[in-house]
Amino acid sequence: MSPAAVPPVGARIRQARTAKGMSLRGLAREIGVSASLISQIETGKSQPSVSTLYAITTTLAVPVESLFGAAGEEPAPVTAALPGAEPDARGRALAAFAAAAGRGTGPLAARGEREVLELDSGVVWERLGRVPGADVDFLLVTYPPGGSSSGPGALMRHPGTEYGYLTSGELVLTLGAEEYVVRPGDAVGFESATPHRYRNDGREPAVGVWFVFSVP
Repeated sequence: MSPAAVPPVGARIRQARTAKGMSLRGLAREIGVSASLISQIETGKSQPSVSTLYAITTTLAVPVESLFGAAGEEPAPVTAALPGAEPDARGRALAAFAAAAGRGTGPLAARGEREVLELDSGVVWERLGRVPGADVDFLLVTYPPGGSSSGPGALMRHPGTEYGYLTSGELVLTLGAEEYVVRPGDAVGFESATPHRYRNDGREPAVGVWFVFSVP
């Protein structure tokens, strides 16, 4: 898949929603948006914001990284490691590195072959790698000038922990009641359940590498 190709996010959201037996209106009610917005997202007429995407995946209990998959592929449920798990589970995950060519699974995610999600306000997520069974989003994130993770005054929250390192541009992170200006070379890390929002008030794109662990 070329970096310009966008996986069918809406189709996979619809697939996960119907698999859970939830109506379109039911999902909209759970996350506090209109049914028409969910319909537009599922049909590809609109892109979700970062906050809406996390709200949808949290409600449907699927990891964000599963939305990078191919059409018709079942979104994987969010799972956590259990005590007493089989000792060869790690070996099976490593063996799966060679599987699913073109899905970003493997020890090398070459430039030009990685998958991309384009979200609301021009925010772009590029998946830098994937390990089967790991509930981690490993992303190259770009916020264009004026881009944000949610609407003005709206903070998002979702399960897990996230870490980010900014390589260029500048981001403003609202975390609870505090605001932080994140500049190139700065890093952030916090529990994702803390209300937060990213926005780019600058004149150039803000680019960084993010790890989001879906299971706290």
